Amino acid sequence: MPSTPQASAPRYWLMKSEPDECSIDDALAAPNATVPWTGVRNYQARNFMRDGMRIGDGVLFYHSSCPEPGIAGIARVASATRADPTQFDPLSPYYDPKSPTDNPRWLLLDVQALRKTRLISLAELRSTPALADMRVLQKGSRLSITPVEPAEWQEITERLAAL
Repeated sequence: MPSTPQASAPRYWLMKSEPDECSIDDALAAPNATVPWTGVRNYQARNFMRDGMRIGDGVLFYHSSCPEPGIAGIARVASATRADPTQFDPLSPYYDPKSPTDNPRWLLLDVQALRKTRLISLAELRSTPALADMRVLQKGSRLSITPVEPAEWQEITERLAAL
């Protein structure tokens, strides 16, 4: 008997953005509540986008480098990856003169904000035993994109629904 294809398990991600650059409010105000996720300049984060992220994957929209960092919204991956044009713009802070136009080094994808949530602060994340292994909480973790385990996603979304 031929096997039937199994639907792939949902995937979840935490994506950090500095709210001065793009906050959850900015994303919600964008056309179709969708923003290009530009400026990723870490190979591991780029590889997560290129090799792991798929349209429809869940995203925890995380505010970083601000007075109170934490999860500020829920979003979804809204496009496949493509070349990040900021790598070719000499006026951009993300300009990379070594990135060839015929084989771009850096990618982006679109993220669609679904809703703003109450802030789940870094302190609250750290104080939740079920989230102890979450990558964003690991010592030295500075990646702007990290995978989120299904149990972590469930814990966070249940916390948001409880209030």
